[in-house]
Formats: sequence, structure tokens, C-alpha cells
Amino acid sequence: MGKKENNLYWHKHSVSAEDRWESNGYKSCVLWMTGLSASGKSTLANAVNKRLHVMGINSYVLDGDNIRHGLNKDLGFNPESRRENIRRIGEVSKLFIDAGLIVLTAFISPYREDREQVRNLINSGHFIEVYTKCPVSECEKRDPKGIYKRVRSGEIKEFTGISAPYEEPENPEIILETDKMNVDECIEKILDYLIDNKFIHFIKRPRGVFVK
Repeated sequence: MGKKENNLYWHKHSVSAEDRWESNGYKSCVLWMTGLSASGKSTLANAVNKRLHVMGINSYVLDGDNIRHGLNKDLGFNPESRRENIRRIGEVSKLFIDAGLIVLTAFISPYREDREQVRNLINSGHFIEVYTKCPVSECEKRDPKGIYKRVRSGEIKEFTGISAPYEEPENPEIILETDKMNVDECIEKILDYLIDNKFIHFIKRPRGVFVK
């Protein structure tokens, strides 16, 4: 790797995130969904994304598998690679927030330290940790990708929640007990948080129907 150039400068944009929030009528943020494999992260991220789209709110899903097909295809699954994976996603999320989007991420992100690093990077209260809480026994029953079966057979050696650690969030903004709540209930809880904390300014009337 060559010597890092020292002639880099940060260029201030002529249009700020705050300018975009005022124009859009809502504030951007990241809904950082963390939880075990098959706990419902991707399902919920896409369901909330669809609801926001119907409401006229610009949003985007960053999914763990999809990102590893492109941006992070050079990374493995050892602790160092997992940390770098999350660091890069944090940087991408920060750019999307600056662009005025609500970002939904779906990553196991097993280490508290890495999630806190992203929170500190984004800052200003625009990092919303969403814990898709689900017992590993229930996740294993679902197993939509057949991963748990491969782990039990010994094909996969390091797997979060079985042979590698998952550090539960200590104070997440939102907890979704996905073994007890259905998708619609989870969507409503997330939207309630966004409205109550003034990220989006919509009146719910009746429940599930939003008008300006």
C-alpha cells in the first residue's frame, strides 16, 4: 500500500442535510437493525421501507448479504472483517443521511463496540438502534437460508449465536420481539418512534393510515 497523501481537504457542501430536511418535511436517520440470523432484520427493513415509500418518504435498505456481493465482497467473517464491514456500512449510512434519506440497515453486527462506533460517527441522535430480539431456538426453526442446519452439521465453523458471540444491545431505542410480534406490529412500533421523536411529521388517523 502506497503512502497516504496528505493533501486531502474536506469540502463543505452548498446544500446541507438540514436544508434537505426542511425541503423534504422530515429528518433523515438510520434505523440500525441488529439481531441474530433469521430474527427478522431484512424482512422488517424491507417492510418499513415499503411503508415509508407509500408515505412519500425517501428511504433505502442496506442489507448485509447484498452489501457483501459488492462493496464488502473482499471481507470475510472473522472478527476483524466483521468490524470493517460495519465501519464501512456506517460511513455509507452517514452519506445517505446527509443526502436526506432514512436508511434501514439489516446486519447482525454482533459487537456492541462496533455499533457504538457507528452511533458516534453519525452523531446528533440520528442513529436508532433497533434490536430484533428473538431466541436462537426460534431463529433456528425458521432458518430460511438453511444456515443453522449447515452450522449443526459442522459445515460452518464460526456462526453468531452458536459458535461465535452476539452481544445484545444494552439500551436500544427500539426492541422488537419478533417471536411475539407480527410484521405489522413491528412496523407500527418503528413508525410510532419516528413520529414521537419528530423524524417524520405525520398524523396517524386511523392507525396505519397516515396523512399530512
